[in-house]
Amino acid sequence: MKQKTPSKPAFPTGVYGITAAKFSAGRSNVEVVQQMIKGGIRLIQYREKRPHKSFAEMLEECRAIRHLTREAGVLFIINDYPAIAQLVDADGVHVGQDDFPVPAVRQLIGPHKLIGLSTHGPQQAAAAVAAGADYIGVGPIYSTQTKEDVCAPVGLGYLDHVVRTCPLPFVAIGGIKEHNLGEVLAYGATTVCLVTEIVGAADITATSSRLQAACL
Repeated sequence: MKQKTPSKPAFPTGVYGITAAKFSAGRSNVEVVQQMIKGGIRLIQYREKRPHKSFAEMLEECRAIRHLTREAGVLFIINDYPAIAQLVDADGVHVGQDDFPVPAVRQLIGPHKLIGLSTHGPQQAAAAVAAGADYIGVGPIYSTQTKEDVCAPVGLGYLDHVVRTCPLPFVAIGGIKEHNLGEVLAYGATTVCLVTEIVGAADITATSSRLQAACL
């Protein structure tokens, strides 16, 4: 019998959940992801860095999160580390401009996984399309302190450019909170990341549910 070729997962709309242990009020990434899933989030990215966590710690967390996401039918993306994505059979990898280039990541993870690339301007968006990225990050839209090496805000103008011209799915990210979410959605974003607004919430499940409903 001919074996069915796996297809690349579709990129969901709604909230794009990202882990951030530093802002999670002492809760583990696994616990935070459990609550995000209960709140209806359909796409989770694991984003942690050395030296804050060892590779062994990250691998252990990603294995647990992969189990949770697979059981719930939620897509699971690993930030920066294609090897961890391979070891846990994640659905894809997200990289930045200074990380492994998209073609190299594709060599490592194969043709049926998603590759996301962070972009900060029109030239980078065009380059992402040419390189074979499956989706792009658009931001930071507003000022953010979530990432230590973050660039200056790109503003809503770049978001507008991507909405009008980029053929790829995208996630709007960076400084997005509940109070400015409507503005981002009004510019045409359909997948949006709010990091600290979710992982730092007293009730992650209720917050995730409310934000997911606002995006859909």
